[in-house]
Amino acid sequence: QVQLVESGGGLVQPGGSLTLSCAASGFTLGNYATTWFRQAPGQEREAVSCIATTTYYRDSVKGRFTISRDNAKNTVYLTINDPKPEDTAVYFCATGPSLCYEWLNSRMYSYWGKGTQVTVSA
Repeated sequence: QVQLVESGGGLVQPGGSLTLSCAASGFTLGNYATTWFRQAPGQEREAVSCIATTTYYRDSVKGRFTISRDNAKNTVYLTINDPKPEDTAVYFCATGPSLCYEWLNSRMYSYWGKGTQVTVSA
């Protein structure tokens, strides 16, 4: 059974750091592109970062977010440095395509986790 499980969310202060994990089971995550999405209350879900053979970031998180993958643990990570209140959202990981082609398009992904809440507040 294909499953993605996010963890690591919580309350973080502006300027702090947080690392989210996306653990996969039932398939080899390293064979596919994995993208982190986020959705804030009342807003559309948006792609944040994608990893496959290379990495991609939306402009608003470049230089602050880092996506990485540990193939031995079948897990993808998203490290959030210098978080800002506007980063507050539920963060989801998704996979399906083999590459990050059209990575911003949520319809490209077949498998989704249930999400983890990130709240940035002093």
